[in-house]
Amino acid sequence: MSLLAIDMGSSTCKAIAFSADGAPVAHATCSYNPNSPHPSWAEMEAERFWQALQTVIRTITAEVKKDPVEALAISSHGETFIPVDSQGRAVAPAIVNVDNRAVAEANWLTGKLGRRKFFEITGLAVHPMYPLPKILWLRGHKPGVFSATARFLALPNYLLSRLGLPPYIDYSLASRFLAFDIRKRSWSEELLSACELTTEQFSEPVPAGTVAGTLSAKIAFDLGLRSGTPVVVGGHDQPCGALGCGVVGPGRVAASFGTYECLVTASDTPAAIDRALLANLNSYCHVVPERYVTLAYFPAGIMIEWFLRLIYSAEELAVAASVSEHCEALEKNAAPAPTGLCVTPHLLGTCNPDFDPCATGVIAGLRPGTSRSDIYKGILEGIACEFAMAIELLQPVTGAWLEIYAHGGGGRSRLGLKLRASLANRPIHLMHCPEAACLGTAILAGVAIGKYRNVADAVAQLVKAAETIVPDRAIAESYKAQMEQYRVLYSSLAPLRRAQEIRD
Repeated sequence: MSLLAIDMGSSTCKAIAFSADGAPVAHATCSYNPNSPHPSWAEMEAERFWQALQTVIRTITAEVKKDPVEALAISSHGETFIPVDSQGRAVAPAIVNVDNRAVAEANWLTGKLGRRKFFEITGLAVHPMYPLPKILWLRGHKPGVFSATARFLALPNYLLSRLGLPPYIDYSLASRFLAFDIRKRSWSEELLSACELTTEQFSEPVPAGTVAGTLSAKIAFDLGLRSGTPVVVGGHDQPCGALGCGVVGPGRVAASFGTYECLVTASDTPAAIDRALLANLNSYCHVVPERYVTLAYFPAGIMIEWFLRLIYSAEELAVAASVSEHCEALEKNAAPAPTGLCVTPHLLGTCNPDFDPCATGVIAGLRPGTSRSDIYKGILEGIACEFAMAIELLQPVTGAWLEIYAHGGGGRSRLGLKLRASLANRPIHLMHCPEAACLGTAILAGVAIGKYRNVADAVAQLVKAAETIVPDRAIAESYKAQMEQYRVLYSSLAPLRRAQEIRD
């Protein structure tokens, strides 16, 4: 019997079936991309998420007939939400996490209640990416959609409803709405009341690992599953990935390398308010019972994806193996010394510490002899600089830790890994299962059905590191000047960003 874990990413749905000992026995993916009908908008038809879910489940079940799925769980990236009517039908496209249309509404929320009030309740800094300001935007700009909406569902909750189950939301994903009281583990009536919203407009929150129900014979047959298969409530992908790296308490840190790069710690209580608020860190409910996560993050992989699309055709990037080959060639042709470029990967704005949605990607230091390999390496250098600075923000808030446990597709670049480890002066352990978010989701499913006694038992059995990237002092020394240049670049561009805001 196997455990099926599904991770609904921002651009790809991944599904992995795991055996009881944590070994992957089948893997499937299905990609999708949001539309951008206007600047700063990102939308996608909810049906495309449902189709992707069906595709990966059917692919997996066709491969594991000798090891059938015993239970499945669905986790997801945060912030994306779908407005649905009283029958659970989408009344408008999903508004995706990278959408930044609700800047005015986010500013209104800050003025209404203050940054500190929001952080005290939700553990988040007010930002237009969160659903709450976007819901207010819908009310002001799409009143027909707003009035037709019975509930605003996070992506996995919508998918649960399509599976014929209650659209429960776990505490970690509820935390990403900017309207959830992380200490009471319930929707904040104070925040919702200030916005003239009610708790009935949102899903019922439950702990991650709750069994939402079992599949009917009809739906199970259509997906190739057994009738009565339990479906377990997963969580936000970052806490799930942390669980898949064994980050269930203090002293261990997970790093997720993807579109966003994220450092995640775990604790018994939310982060201290003053320090965390100053750095705009996120501190909210873990998928592990009675635990919290604190994280710092920044856009990263999106910059690499942008550059590859710029210099290669869609046909050349259609196969994952060819993408890796292109990256390896670019790294091989790059000079061994620092490039002298300062590349900020802020295509989606900045995150910690200032959360500026108006920030943009910058390439500084170009010269006539700069090659595309130099620019590619410069992007990796910029990501490594951001990584080191995120650690500097996180460690004073979360306590001492010396090693990092990493997962995600961005870890494929050996040069990128070496730069991160060296500039941060931390060894990076690559996990035996690089899809740690799926492994963490499978752990939730396994604990829910009694396959493992508890989370700690599952982690002890399943979570293993495969390789360690050690810091190189010589590399760190060679990047001292470039690191200092990188630190001042963003602040030096403040007048340019202000001029952009005035123009917009």
